[in-house]
Amino acid sequence: MSTPTQQPPMLAGIKVLDFTQYLAGPTATRLMAELGAEVIKVEQAKGGDPSRSLPFVKEGRSIYYIQQNRGKKSFCVDFSKPEGIELVRALIPHVDVVIENYGPGVMERRGLDYASLQQINPGLVMCSVSAFGRKSPLSHLTGYDYIAQAFSGVMHMTGDADGPPRFVGVAIADGIAGVNAFAALGYALLHKHRTGQGQYIDISMVDALYHMQSVEVQMFAANGGAYKPMRYGIHHHMSSPQGVFKSKQGYIVILALERQWANVCQALGKPELVNDPRFSSSGRRGKNKGELIPMIEAWLQSFPTDEAALKALADHRVPAGPVLSIEETVSHPYFTARKMVRKVPDQILGEVTIPGFPFKFSAFPDELPLTAPLLGENNEEVLGKYLGRSSDSLSALYQQGVLYKGEK
Repeated sequence: MSTPTQQPPMLAGIKVLDFTQYLAGPTATRLMAELGAEVIKVEQAKGGDPSRSLPFVKEGRSIYYIQQNRGKKSFCVDFSKPEGIELVRALIPHVDVVIENYGPGVMERRGLDYASLQQINPGLVMCSVSAFGRKSPLSHLTGYDYIAQAFSGVMHMTGDADGPPRFVGVAIADGIAGVNAFAALGYALLHKHRTGQGQYIDISMVDALYHMQSVEVQMFAANGGAYKPMRYGIHHHMSSPQGVFKSKQGYIVILALERQWANVCQALGKPELVNDPRFSSSGRRGKNKGELIPMIEAWLQSFPTDEAALKALADHRVPAGPVLSIEETVSHPYFTARKMVRKVPDQILGEVTIPGFPFKFSAFPDELPLTAPLLGENNEEVLGKYLGRSSDSLSALYQQGVLYKGEK
């Protein structure tokens, strides 16, 4: 029986022409590269992906860029020039996927939109990632993560009840849209494998976040607008104990469902609370959480450490977890055991610590040996392999600024 390391990578043989930059699009193509796809990252000369200069920059290398572009091949070309567009279009028959996240109209103006590229490669799968979608009343608008959070209602639901709306602390719209694009491309490639038919995929960051509204939209619609979803801070507005509680050393999240309320009472050493009319139902506990929360916080703070408090909760089968800082996650045994903190090689920095690969397959190795490319590092390789161009024949293109190569 073969082992995972003896098998070819899942996406081996899949070729991707990647016109994405920053985070949302590069997330999708980085996940594909980590599964073995050949990802040719088309970077606009001279600067390339703007994320190359985003913090944290060390010795001219952006950690941001390294994280999202591992395993890709950098093809740095000025595709605002006819000669550059010609080179790019010549690559289209050789790839399975084109993905882009440029501003509205950029790909169309350069003849690199799906309608144009489909004429060259009828089986092409193309994906666009944008804030508002390419086919929408707001497709002409430029948008970024915080704007998507605001427009989708996520920001309206985040923050204290009596305070202003707040954005989530990570680039959630970019990340979710990137994963959505990754998933959609996988199924489009499966469809192509079955039918030979290519297609266009339109991914919106706003849509990606709006799809995450688990009950808010439904409750508003089902009640004819009588129920108006609002932000409620660190404790659920309808039930308790479900929220963030101050502990001895920091904060602990407790999320107890109705069937676990008796367990909470036992953990607190107050079994009589089960029959207390103030707390006899989820709704009543939510209404009287102002009395319940201080009880729980006083109990949590009676322990010498948060670890001891969490053990007591676990012993009583009460769902809970610590609020960890990023610093704490890097050394936490959970993340190391799951390989969610990994050290990867880099050509300039030697080694970089980044988040791990989120999918755990039984028939695929946890990690391929990948590095992020230098700017234009793979120009000769890409043009030689697919267009038969020799290195000597490219000298004029470098002199004309059509091709570019950097040191970082």
